[in-house]
Amino acid sequence: MTAASSSLPHSAQTGPHEQLAALIARRAGNPFRKPVAPFSLEAFARFTTICDPARPLIVDSCCGIGESTLNLAERFADHFVLGVDQSSDRLSRAPALPSNALLLRADMADIWCLLRQHAWRPARQYLLYPNPWPKIGQLARRWPAHPVFPVVLALGGVIECRSNWRIYVEEFALAAQLIAGIDAPVDTFVPGEPMTPFERKYLASGHPLFRCVLPLAGRT
Repeated sequence: MTAASSSLPHSAQTGPHEQLAALIARRAGNPFRKPVAPFSLEAFARFTTICDPARPLIVDSCCGIGESTLNLAERFADHFVLGVDQSSDRLSRAPALPSNALLLRADMADIWCLLRQHAWRPARQYLLYPNPWPKIGQLARRWPAHPVFPVVLALGGVIECRSNWRIYVEEFALAAQLIAGIDAPVDTFVPGEPMTPFERKYLASGHPLFRCVLPLAGRT
């Protein structure tokens, strides 16, 4: 596949999943309690020995090869940028990072929970082009429908989601409204410079790109 031949997500959905609201309602008041994996605990311990708690934190969720982590670290030089991905293969292809950035191999849900448990308050969080799982039966695999999503919102900060599938971003915005009472628009946008390999590929393929930005700074 060439850089300009990427396909758009194919789905029978024409809007946010009809079961998303009911799924969120059933989970209300039931905290996410999945045990944290040992490898995630080890990775988080490494993070806490490196990052100064007084420094503003950016979390680059499911960062892949870390290109977005690098871009964020260069853009926000006064912040510390934590990139997390579960794939050792992807992380092995990461670029060299400046001193204000760190990549961890860990389960993303575990890291969100550990950040919350240890009272870390990110200034910004990014979910850049996550796997959209576009089939109707794959709703529970999407982050907005995942039981950990209330933890992501509770961490606070400015949270930005980007995708080339508008429905995914609409579900992200809907979940934020249902869980946290936050209304935020879904916008079409064209980035000045691609932040990730997927963003570069989708732009080259002529895909429209969508994003939602939640201004959650200061929430508890």
